[in-house]
Amino acid sequence: MAERTSPAGAGNLPATVTSFVGRRQEIGEVRKLLGAARLVTLTGVGGVGKTRLAIETGAEASTAFADGVWLVDLAPVRQSELVAQAVVTALGIPDQSTKPPVEQLIDHLARRHALILLDNCEHLVEACAVLTDRLLRACARVRVLATSRQVLGIAGEHVYQVPPLSVPDPDAPPPAEALGQYESVHLLLDRATAIRPGFALSDANRVAVARLCGRLDGIPLAIELAASRLRSLPLSEVVDRLENRFALLTGGSPAALPRQRTLRALIDWSHDLCTAEERLLWARLSVFAGGFDLEAAEGVCADDVLPRTKIVDLVDHLVAQSVVQAVERDGQVRYWMLETIREYGWDRLATSDEHTALRTRHQEFFGRLADHIAATWYGPGQEEGLARLRADHRNLEAALEWSISNGKVEQALSLVAALRHHWCADGFLSEGRRWLDRALDLPGPRPPERTTALWVAGWVMLQQGDYDGAEARLAECEKLAAELGDEVAPYMALSLRGTAALFRGHLPEALDCFEAASAGLTRVGHAGGTLFTDFQTAIACAHACDEQAAEKGERAIALSEELGERWTRSYALYALGLHAWAHGELDSATTLARAGLQIQRGFNDHVGAAVLIELLAWIAASKKEFDHAARLLGAIRSIWRAIGTSLSAFGPHLDSHHARCERQVLHALRADAWEVALAEGGRMDHDQAISYALDGRTALHPVVPATADEVLTRREGEVAALVAEGLSNRQIAEVLVLSPRTVDGHVERILAKLGFASRAQVAAWVASSGTR
Repeated sequence: MAERTSPAGAGNLPATVTSFVGRRQEIGEVRKLLGAARLVTLTGVGGVGKTRLAIETGAEASTAFADGVWLVDLAPVRQSELVAQAVVTALGIPDQSTKPPVEQLIDHLARRHALILLDNCEHLVEACAVLTDRLLRACARVRVLATSRQVLGIAGEHVYQVPPLSVPDPDAPPPAEALGQYESVHLLLDRATAIRPGFALSDANRVAVARLCGRLDGIPLAIELAASRLRSLPLSEVVDRLENRFALLTGGSPAALPRQRTLRALIDWSHDLCTAEERLLWARLSVFAGGFDLEAAEGVCADDVLPRTKIVDLVDHLVAQSVVQAVERDGQVRYWMLETIREYGWDRLATSDEHTALRTRHQEFFGRLADHIAATWYGPGQEEGLARLRADHRNLEAALEWSISNGKVEQALSLVAALRHHWCADGFLSEGRRWLDRALDLPGPRPPERTTALWVAGWVMLQQGDYDGAEARLAECEKLAAELGDEVAPYMALSLRGTAALFRGHLPEALDCFEAASAGLTRVGHAGGTLFTDFQTAIACAHACDEQAAEKGERAIALSEELGERWTRSYALYALGLHAWAHGELDSATTLARAGLQIQRGFNDHVGAAVLIELLAWIAASKKEFDHAARLLGAIRSIWRAIGTSLSAFGPHLDSHHARCERQVLHALRADAWEVALAEGGRMDHDQAISYALDGRTALHPVVPATADEVLTRREGEVAALVAEGLSNRQIAEVLVLSPRTVDGHVERILAKLGFASRAQVAAWVASSGTR
């Protein structure tokens, strides 16, 4: 590549031959770090674009360094003692001195204002760290921007993790006109059109494009290699062949470094830099789907060969080498690997004899986790338990798949039943039913675990409105429990028969079932089952206008408080609120319903939140707060759609109250006002709906979005409109007859002014504000 020089004629940055896609935010953040720190290290997995980001950042920052920006490529250097000499050579320092290379560098740079880009430091980390420390201490106006899969680890180092390019959801891609706003898609289109000029996004190929970019994790090198395959293969075949991605992605440029010509060679480079223990842990960690925490890594990956005491340090080393990514949320750290890295490790594992043993340990670990959460459910920590199951949802699915596909009947039934609150209180009804059906349909003996799985299946089916299917499962549960001598399952089945009667509107039958189930569960000492039955008894009493509703609800709350749990307490508060509303005690009903909904805020129980918001809508209509009621009804519609069930599944009493509320609001509001309020509520997501129901003041979405004239300059408005049309910065420059650098600056300022992080957000803002 030709060199591009700084205005002062100094520097050796190469002139790039392909366009630079995206990364405006990253360039801004790295330049900001360079303004505050003298050493910034860009880390990230191989192929993520560290080198290109460093070069582009250096080019943009070149005017700030009077003595130039200098790129030092250390990839070809194999011996640590040659690092300093490589820098001397890259800076063009005459090699006529008898001084060591480090001293030559210090003499040359002592009074110069320069930026040194040390590229590909990972295989020479110690030597690079020592050299950089010497230079920064001796040369006050020198700054260093390093790229490495492992941090240098010296004082003053600021680390910037280079993320993959933004990718669309491969399972729910946006329309074609919005898809191009994702950086990975933009890169694919840019590189694909270079070899197939007619290639373009369309409704016909948008799903394949989204799958391709998503499955390649937004890694630029992988996307470029895939794009090169479009020279000879149709897009659909490239996507299909990604099942064997390492064999497919071998079409790199012959001008590239050998390790960059194929995806496997690139990851081989990282693998070769790891110790034997790090390689073994890398392979074992590939058993996790969707991430893991340290406890899981220790529980699944440790054995006599790789002791538990070493796991934490080895994970840390893999994070430092960008093989494993770490994310901290709410004070908890979880780890994950890009799918490409994970598949590489899995390939290594599959060739060993420990594949089956590791999958078994993985299944056993998550089986114990689910058992513990189920066993301690009716006590403190319910929100945390569900959050843990949500975080490990994909691992739980992998454990279930392993158990079922290998015919492990007891393990499959035990795990699918232990996940009952994940299915029913965490928004996974359809998935829960699918896994329950698969586990219950396994051939072979009928172990004790089957009885619990049967009543759990009945519970899931009831929430979906499948009463007949549920009662068939409950009947089998009762029969098998009698054969096996299970004391708890018959009463749980009887409690759920009461639920079925309640949902069918047969209140006397429901109350009889609940009373008998509660007595039986109390007798066998199952406090959780008693509480589960008692809050439903209170709801049935409230629907029947039975004065026992208050007594039953308060009894359930007292037991809930005694156990330290919160989930059933929210339903008991709902029952008391329903009872108060039916008796015209509107202020009390509001307080009780909001207290129940406040608890639901800590859960992901869409059903529980929906029925409480329903109740608050009825109360608002009774108070003649018709606008508020209409918005709540709109939010409820959206929530029921997201759940995949409906209010009618939970009984005709709820349906009749809902219909009466709608009639009241429609009668009070003009038709257009009703539609507007309904639409406003419908735009709320689950969390927004809860917030609005609790305080009535939460902003939904800007009702009148700010226009470009109010926020941006005229030129910035023009640039924003073209961004929304999917044009690249270079294309915008051609349309507006500006330099690409000028357009880059406009886009950077637009993102900063609007507080956005991506071009897709700019496009959405333009659409909502009517800017064109």
